[in-house]
Amino acid sequence: MAEASVLFLRACLAALAMPIYLLSFLGIWEPFCRKIFFPFFLERFSAIHERKTKKQKQELFRNLPDFTGTSGELKLLEIGTGCGANFQFYPPGCKVTCTDINPNFQQGLSRSMNKNQHVHYERFLVAAGEDLHQVPSGSVDAVVCTLVLCSVHNVNGTLKEVLRVLRPGGAFYFLEHVAADRSSWKYFWQQVCYPTWKLVFAGCCLTREIWKNLEQASFSELNIQHISVTLPWTPIQPHIIGYAVK
Repeated sequence: MAEASVLFLRACLAALAMPIYLLSFLGIWEPFCRKIFFPFFLERFSAIHERKTKKQKQELFRNLPDFTGTSGELKLLEIGTGCGANFQFYPPGCKVTCTDINPNFQQGLSRSMNKNQHVHYERFLVAAGEDLHQVPSGSVDAVVCTLVLCSVHNVNGTLKEVLRVLRPGGAFYFLEHVAADRSSWKYFWQQVCYPTWKLVFAGCCLTREIWKNLEQASFSELNIQHISVTLPWTPIQPHIIGYAVK
């Protein structure tokens, strides 16, 4: 019965979003989304999400300086930098390498860089989380990834790359929306929204149990907390936050 309800409601939602499905069929939506819609949407959504999670992020990144390497400079790699919503939380003088699979965030990214000149920006790489071959193995002290693992093609592949580029003793920081409890109404609506949400929001998957991938990865230490972020009328309220040590 529940499965039939999900399928029916999915069809209703798809009918409402039919123009986008049609544009996708014609090959128009994806390039428009990547170049125009998603950068525009993400900058505005990031501002809302940042207000809702500012205290949690401040607490999360508080111990970043503890992972500074022997060079005396904290070398940080951010996967899926987007518009640079995390820069304000990084310690002064840290060296940041930015990566994103989508190179069309430059305007928002430049604005964020100008606001956060306490950080030294090393370079920007167009790269997927699963393929960071431009970054040498064991070369960074910390990796940051927020609201990105929902849309990578391979979560385990991305975590494998994280472990490769981190030096021994380095840390991986994360804040991700995840699947709700499978017995909850939130999970029901995540299932309903899943196909249309993924199409509209550049491959974002609603029902990933990312904490399981983290538990199965080869980290020596995992600090993780399940939280709920107040984002009314959205299916992305359940989150995980924490850091893992190589």
